[in-house]
Amino acid sequence: MNKFEFKNLVKGLKDSLKEKSFFKDLRKEVETGANGTQDYVVKKGINKDSIATTKQ
Repeated sequence: MNKFEFKNLVKGLKDSLKEKSFFKDLRKEVETGANGTQDYVVKKGINKDSIATTKQ
């Protein structure tokens, strides 16, 4: 391995570590159940606008 290949290898590793740290730091947590995504709301029938449960 010559000097040029070694410099390219080190530069590639440095760039990949920087990119991984950006992905780790910029990722945002999502809020479960936000905007009604966790529960199903009944749209028709006598139980309209109530949240359906799995217990029957």
